[in-house]
Amino acid sequence: MAIKEFKTESKRLLDMMANSIYTNTDIFLRELISNASDALDKRHILSLTDTSITNDDPKIHIDVNKADRTITISDNGIGMDKKELEDNLGTIARSGSFEFKQELDEKSEADIIGQFGVGFYSAFMVADNVEVVSRKVNENKAARWTSDMNGYEITSAEKDDYGTTITLHIKKNTKEKKYDKYLESNEIQMLVKKYSDFIRYPIEMMVESYDYKEDGKSEKVNKLETVNSMQPIWKKNKKDIKAEDYENYYMQEYYDYAKPLKTIHYKVEGNTSYTALLFIPSQRPFNYYTNDYKLGLKLYSRGVFIKDEAKEIVSDYFRFIRGVVDSDDLSLNISREILQQDYQMNALKKSVDKKIKSTLENMLEKDRENYEKFFDAFGSQLKYGCYDGFGVNKDVLIDLIMFKSSKEDKYVTLKEYVANMKKGQKEIYYAAGESIEKIRQLPQMEKVLDKGYEVLFFTDSVDEFLTSIIMEYDGKQFKSILKGDLDLDSKEEKDELEKKSEESKDLIEKIKEILKDKVSDVRLSTRLKTYPVCLVSDDNLSIEMEKILKQMNQEGVKANKILEINPDHELFKALKKLNDDNGDISDYAMLLYDQALLMAGLELDDPAQYAIKVSELMLKALK
Repeated sequence: MAIKEFKTESKRLLDMMANSIYTNTDIFLRELISNASDALDKRHILSLTDTSITNDDPKIHIDVNKADRTITISDNGIGMDKKELEDNLGTIARSGSFEFKQELDEKSEADIIGQFGVGFYSAFMVADNVEVVSRKVNENKAARWTSDMNGYEITSAEKDDYGTTITLHIKKNTKEKKYDKYLESNEIQMLVKKYSDFIRYPIEMMVESYDYKEDGKSEKVNKLETVNSMQPIWKKNKKDIKAEDYENYYMQEYYDYAKPLKTIHYKVEGNTSYTALLFIPSQRPFNYYTNDYKLGLKLYSRGVFIKDEAKEIVSDYFRFIRGVVDSDDLSLNISREILQQDYQMNALKKSVDKKIKSTLENMLEKDRENYEKFFDAFGSQLKYGCYDGFGVNKDVLIDLIMFKSSKEDKYVTLKEYVANMKKGQKEIYYAAGESIEKIRQLPQMEKVLDKGYEVLFFTDSVDEFLTSIIMEYDGKQFKSILKGDLDLDSKEEKDELEKKSEESKDLIEKIKEILKDKVSDVRLSTRLKTYPVCLVSDDNLSIEMEKILKQMNQEGVKANKILEINPDHELFKALKKLNDDNGDISDYAMLLYDQALLMAGLELDDPAQYAIKVSELMLKALK
């Protein structure tokens, strides 16, 4: 038979297939193995209704011949005759698998992988010549299809058994590509394990091993071995899987020395059918918040590996999840490398997210100890998820978030906080700081705790950003005890404070003048009990937020600071007497401000000058 040229459009598409559509040359083997699996599926399906077709010992065989620079992939599947070779290989993008599936009864459970009809041509990424010899079941004649990408030729051939044998003549190395690696059996075995480990049929190849003699000596030999495991753990019946099986799989797959905190193994059938095996790690990876961290979800389609780091199938706020999603009916593009952004993908992502959320809700309700361990490791991720996108996901995540609080230093959800609020309490009180210990030492804590209110401890940098987005919970506004007027006083207390402020008006005005470049206001306050002063901010930017923004190199953004003074503290009384006696209060005012800065965790404007002033006052007191 004369050599036929591919049509111009086909040649252009073939060139794209070999050089553009597939970005990773390694996947040529995945495509050819998937095609072989299809052929075995077809033979099996036909054998169910045609007694003349047997289905004995279905398998795929791979042979690597380094000397001849060839790789051969053989199967004993349905095979093809001359016409089918012409139709399926001579016409690019025509899929025999797709047509076969179309012909099957709608109730058939056929699971045909290759439906695009182009995966075969990925062979030309690594080969400059491809030969296909095939014999269709129940036929005596075989046919050969050969091509160098410019054209193809179909001739008669001899083949002892049914099925298809594909021989790739591997290209020589170039400066850009090293094709020799595909002539190493170990490399081919590794590619099988990575991409086709869960193909349901055995994949056989010669593997180097050592034969140990009775005298203790060993001899290197080649043995025919099955190199794929065929059935992944997630495809097994849950009743047949032990807890240690899950744990061993997780620890080996993700190189984690700790067992997973939670295992989620489930199957969904419907418009988007899939099986998932998901894990919640028991600890946060050391590189979790770096660019080096790799998302933990892998995507398979009918047992065929599609990609690592499948961010398309889980929301970023659940990026701590590791595991596998294996879908039966994903719409992939022709190279299987890129997922189509269609309703199926959105439905899959929505379903996976829903399962993760319900699992976390169940842990929170019924396994609080482990949920708190999870939250210690990944709670910040949920908070960022609430904040991200201007709070678009806040309603999804808000009830999964917890904070430590002033009551017993235990975690509390917002739902639990509101349920335990004092009668008449209108706001959710919180205080932000570097640590719980430092927050407890804040002067502003005294009055709130004395009134019997619970205070949430905000120690994550995202916490205050979060409250600016969610604004309220169950109708209760968030209120920082370090900002504005808390309005905790009775009418009598307010009247008493107003009286003391009027009596100390001259002193307060002098302190304002001295600190005019430091604070926006100076006022007496009932917020303090044992401390003489504190710094608060108005209801806009908080002091803690100023520190965070400064760490982010946003130096120009500052909180509007207010110095509050305890009118009942002996220090203030002494200062008032000094002022009434016309004494100079400048140094004392500056020291009060510096003390407030230190208690707020802020840097002193001039540490050296502060030390000098303290030393001078100590000397005066000691003389």
